[in-house]
Amino acid sequence: MAYVSAPQAFLRDQVAAVYNKTGSVKNGEAVQVLARDRRFARVRTSAGAEGWLEQRYLVSQESYDACQKLAEQMRDQPVQATGVAHNQTNIHLEPQRDADHLYQVDQGAKVSVLKRASSPKPLPAGQAPSAKSGARKGQPAETEPAAPMEDWWLVRDEAGHVGWVLARMIDVDIPIEIAQYSEGQRTVAAFVLDHVTDGEKQVPQYLVLFSENKDGMPFDYNQIRVFTWNVRRHRYETAYREHGLNGVLPVTVSHETFDKEGDLPVFVVRVKDEAGNVTERKYKLNTPIVRRVLAPGEQKEAAVTHRTSTRARKKKH
Repeated sequence: MAYVSAPQAFLRDQVAAVYNKTGSVKNGEAVQVLARDRRFARVRTSAGAEGWLEQRYLVSQESYDACQKLAEQMRDQPVQATGVAHNQTNIHLEPQRDADHLYQVDQGAKVSVLKRASSPKPLPAGQAPSAKSGARKGQPAETEPAAPMEDWWLVRDEAGHVGWVLARMIDVDIPIEIAQYSEGQRTVAAFVLDHVTDGEKQVPQYLVLFSENKDGMPFDYNQIRVFTWNVRRHRYETAYREHGLNGVLPVTVSHETFDKEGDLPVFVVRVKDEAGNVTERKYKLNTPIVRRVLAPGEQKEAAVTHRTSTRARKKKH
C-alpha cells in the first residue's frame, strides 16, 4: 500500500510521452502498488481504477503511519495561535524541507499552531554558508560559517492532520488592537486572559509573546507583555513586561481561585536555563496588577522581573 501526496494526479495507461488517462487520485488516498518502473508505479485505487503514477507522488505505509502517530501524540497539545496559509504548502513529518510529506494545506486554509522549531536552510548546490562578518580579507574567519536558518511551525489543519510547515507560509492571527504595539518585534502568539466591561462592550485583555524578528533564534520567545484595558481612558496599557527570557512553547492560560482575590486568570510560561533545564513560571492577573505565583520554597527572581504601568506606546508609521 502507498498513499498519494499530490493534491491531485492522473493515472496513465502507459509510461510514455503520449498516454490516455485511466483515472485520478487525490491527496491522502490509499492505493495498491502493483508494479514499479523507474520513475513510475502501477497502482490500483479503491474504486478499481488502474494506471501508472509518478512515484514522487506516493509515500509509504510507514510514512502514513508516522503521520497518524504524530497527530495522536499532539492531540492534547495546547494551541498557541491560529493562522492562515497564504500559499498552498506541504505538511512535513519533520521540520525539514526534505522530510517526508503526505498532506497539504491549501491557500487560505486555517491552522492551529502548536510548536516552533528551526532547521538549516538548504543552499543551492555548490554554495557554502557565508563566513562570519568582520574577518579580514585573505584571513580565516574566527568561527565556522553559520548556515542560514529557517523557522517551522507544527500545525494542525481543519481535517486534523498534524505536521511541520515553513513558518513564513503561515500568517499568524494577531488581534489588530494590539498588533500596533509590536515595536518592531515578531509577535509569536496572543492569548485572551479575560474580559472587562467598558460601557456595552466586553473588551479582551491579552498576554502576548514576542521574539526577535528573524528566524533561527535559540528561543521561541524572549519577551512577554500583558495588555489591560483602561476603562476610564478607553485604551490598552502595558500592565506587565518581562524580557530577556529563553522562552519555550507551550504557554498555558487558565483560571484559579485565590483566597482574598477570588477567581483570577493565570498563565504559565516555560523558560530554559543555560543548562537546558526547563522550569515553569506562573503568573496571575488581578487587573491591572500582574504578580508571580510562587510555589512553596520558590524564590522570586527579581533580576529578571520587570513591571511597568506606563501606557503602551503605539508603533510609529
